[in-house]
Amino acid sequence: MSDTPPITSLADAAAYGEAVQLALDAAAAYYGDGTSTLDDDAYDRLVRGIAAYEEAHPGEVLSTSPTGKVAGGAVVGDVPHTVPMLSLDNVFGAEQLADWAASLERRLGRPVTSWSVEPKLDGLAITARYRGGRLAQLVTRGDGTAGEDVSHAIGTIVGLPARLAEPVTVELRGEVMMTAAQFEEACAKRQAHDGTTFANPRSAAAGTLRAQDRPYVCELTFFGYGALPHPDDTSEAAVRLRELPHSEVMAWVAAQGVQTPAVTEVGGIVAVTLEQVQERVEQIAAKRAGLPFGIDGIVIKCDLAADQAQAGFSSRAPRWAIAYKLPAVEKITKLLAVEWNTGRTGVIAPRAVLEPVELDGSVVTYATLHNVADIRRRGLMLGDSVVVYKAGDVIPRIEAPVVSLRTGEERPIEIPQVCPSCGDGIDVSQERWRCVRGRACRLIASISYAAGRDQLDIEGLAENRILQLLNAGLINDFADLFYLTRDQLLGLERMGEVSTDNLLAAFERAKTQPLSRVFCALGVRGTGRSMSRRIARHFGSMEAIRAADAEAIQAVEGIGPEKAPVVVAELAELADLIDKLVKAGVSMTEPGWTPPEAAPEGAADLPLAGMSVVVTGAMSGPLEELTRTEMNELIERAGGKASSSVSAKTSMLVAGEKAGSKRTKAEGLGVRIVDPEEFAALVEPFI
Repeated sequence: MSDTPPITSLADAAAYGEAVQLALDAAAAYYGDGTSTLDDDAYDRLVRGIAAYEEAHPGEVLSTSPTGKVAGGAVVGDVPHTVPMLSLDNVFGAEQLADWAASLERRLGRPVTSWSVEPKLDGLAITARYRGGRLAQLVTRGDGTAGEDVSHAIGTIVGLPARLAEPVTVELRGEVMMTAAQFEEACAKRQAHDGTTFANPRSAAAGTLRAQDRPYVCELTFFGYGALPHPDDTSEAAVRLRELPHSEVMAWVAAQGVQTPAVTEVGGIVAVTLEQVQERVEQIAAKRAGLPFGIDGIVIKCDLAADQAQAGFSSRAPRWAIAYKLPAVEKITKLLAVEWNTGRTGVIAPRAVLEPVELDGSVVTYATLHNVADIRRRGLMLGDSVVVYKAGDVIPRIEAPVVSLRTGEERPIEIPQVCPSCGDGIDVSQERWRCVRGRACRLIASISYAAGRDQLDIEGLAENRILQLLNAGLINDFADLFYLTRDQLLGLERMGEVSTDNLLAAFERAKTQPLSRVFCALGVRGTGRSMSRRIARHFGSMEAIRAADAEAIQAVEGIGPEKAPVVVAELAELADLIDKLVKAGVSMTEPGWTPPEAAPEGAADLPLAGMSVVVTGAMSGPLEELTRTEMNELIERAGGKASSSVSAKTSMLVAGEKAGSKRTKAEGLGVRIVDPEEFAALVEPFI
């Protein structure tokens, strides 16, 4: 949310002319079928560069320039708007917002005492015309003066009822968009029919809204943001609607049965000071990553009708409203290559190599590609221009190729026929392909993981020592470590008596680790450190875990119907390994375990009882030496639930040095923030 966003620099009139044409072409595509040659951030930079050039060279301004036009102005429409559908001017940070508010108040000659603050939904603006309470016509924004009739979409848009609660004649204005779930469904339908997918939810919504001859129907969603009686309507109800504050207009819209942002966790509020406005901006920005639909900013308006009327309009935007733009979480870049790697459990995972692009404050070079089926579903090819998406702490992922930008030089992605690690065969029976050797393919990685500090914590067992033991034929898995003798270790090169005794002592300590760490050491697919702790706390013993079927496993928080059968199958595959661990005397119980239905005595008195706690940054003081896993274990001993991401459900953030974005997000959500020393004092008996 920088106050000084970068712009595209234009050196001369020729560059300016090219930039204007590029902006026009991009806008035509963006507001046409959504397949723009530029992502939102690149388009914004270009338009700001055009505006900067025009300010410096006022005599060279082209009549086709996008700076004086309503968004969507490149799209021709033949249905006149009863009241123009204007765009919004933008600000990019708190200082610019304050400057805009000060300018508005100077124009009014008085302070603004009531601000409306709402999410800026990333969709397409439309007007829905109701006559006598019945939905009669849908019209796009177009050039702001006239738009396209898209009434054929009536009946496919969630949140836009066929009839209002009252038999009124009114225009409801709002955004048509696709939720994440609707987008996935739309992509699946398109993939099934023509083998391609939509680039992103907005392009999917744009194309769907205009489509009349598709062999399939995709659902859309509407969120209202305003209501207008016809300009010629002088009835008492129309006059009253014009005089209502915006917040009350929105309440009336919702009462008619129309969906508004009020049903979401980022619904509109009324603020009485600019400080409250900024606070709400930060709260909405913090919630952005977890929303089931896209937003690209926050809209701030004068709430009172009198303020709006006095402030008036410029040629392209109301002077009483502004869009506070958020950093882009989506960019277009090139897919250069796909790397294939075999993980420690034998799963073969592809990774996209991208032309570096700055996204949400960091440079992205790689992105997630889940599996072969994911690549095929998205119709990806090497050399494609692809939409890369990132939100919050989520690893960047490729949304889809921008098919309209293909040049014909793109190449199919080569799918491996053998394991990229060992050259053996591949088991393709499930979506996530796996080396037929399973864990044996990456045995060193598997054993090294099990011995790691957050699992069994076997000090002194480096990878070169594991390789030495494997080459000597002394071990075939990590359970064999507990059967090694002193003589066997002394017989190895560079193993003296001291190092041998230290390693044997480390093995004995590892046997006493709690079940949660032992389970984590197994490396069961679909589980990690936090999930292993949940499973161990839920069942209490390895015996109970092994006896559980998929339904019982699904009772563990965070394990759904797809993951549960995988866990059961994995445990069956690991049966011999687990038996060897039991025989070696490795701990198979979770200390302090109690049945899930029986709360431990005094649990309510624990300092973190019922709290969700997130840790970020470098710890100090008594917590300095603890790993993140040990911090999470500490939280759970003190009665809390350890989480890795900040959300509205977070109770406390432990913020160390260089806390970064999680601290910013917690501040926006009003989450309690403590430093490591304060937290250590709170949980001192459990450290």
